[in-house]
Amino acid sequence: MQIQFTINGKSQSVDVDGKTPLLWVVRDVLNLKGTKFGCGKAACGACTLHVDGEAVRSCSYPIKFAEGKKITTIEGLGEGDNLHSVQQAWKEEIVPQCGYCQPGFMMATAALLEKIPNPTDEDIDNNIVNICRCATYYRMRKAIHRAAEINGAT
Repeated sequence: MQIQFTINGKSQSVDVDGKTPLLWVVRDVLNLKGTKFGCGKAACGACTLHVDGEAVRSCSYPIKFAEGKKITTIEGLGEGDNLHSVQQAWKEEIVPQCGYCQPGFMMATAALLEKIPNPTDEDIDNNIVNICRCATYYRMRKAIHRAAEINGAT
């Protein structure tokens, strides 16, 4: 099945089975390795990316639903040395421990800040439900508040 979409600002067309999860198209067909495989059941959030601005668990999102959509991966969140506010905050707060799940957390956070520019701790707890085996949640919360500051929300 031929599927056309925009990824990180570039037009893309792939010929794959429509049931193939978006995650595997991004990683294996397009060779964008920042989006990670975690559980394969849309539970952990390591595979989070944006589809038309919404945070999506790409391991359970069939590529056929991406037709005509705008997809953003962690590679497209910032531009070169111009980091997205979330990436800058993650760096400033030294969030990652092992780092494996962090692209998914950053993508979920960027989507949250589009909807709630100055989230409370409760907003964060209710919306950022990804899983981190290293338990860097405290540093992530600080980074989310810092990203809101960088964006001028506080």
